[in-house]
Amino acid sequence: MKTYLLLIVSFLFLISCKNTPEKLPILGEREFNGKDTIYPKIPDFSFIDQDSQIVNNQTFNNKIYVADFFFTSCPTICPKVTRQMLRIYKEFENNDQVLQLAHSIDVKHDTIPKLKKYAENLNVKPEKWHFVTGEKEKIFDIANYYFSVAVENPDSPGGFDHSGRLILVDKNRYVRSFCDGTDPQSVDKFILDIKQLLAEK
Repeated sequence: MKTYLLLIVSFLFLISCKNTPEKLPILGEREFNGKDTIYPKIPDFSFIDQDSQIVNNQTFNNKIYVADFFFTSCPTICPKVTRQMLRIYKEFENNDQVLQLAHSIDVKHDTIPKLKKYAENLNVKPEKWHFVTGEKEKIFDIANYYFSVAVENPDSPGGFDHSGRLILVDKNRYVRSFCDGTDPQSVDKFILDIKQLLAEK
């Protein structure tokens, strides 16, 4: 009888362990300073959004967020990526722990009024999804910390090379997941990653 009960307890323990989700990894090249492991973080930043509000690290304090890089006149991948960002917006629209941050890489043409109109056409809440502009060099530079690409290239459609990557950042500024924002199936998995991150303690 005792053996039988032990087998049941062991089986239930294995099931409970199997159903416990593993934490998402912290991405990026890490360093060891002799005492602690140092993970790369999103650095301090300050941009202006579609409502002329300052958007900085404090905006995302105690929140997780999804970031991308785009421009409103993009003739290639941006419309596809924005559709997937909109999927994410709708999925988490009522969850105040999830925000979104879209960096325009065409700071010359993507003025604040243009970004506002773009956001209004998507019918999204400005406090939930920030479309930002700022100094070109700072936006291009911070793309590297998101493991993304944003560079001017006159030979590319629209004049820019950029990644269609969506990036998930946790409350401590660590990148925890990313996906191909042009691929709905990749975004499906990414949405599960967002839910998993939300469940982390």
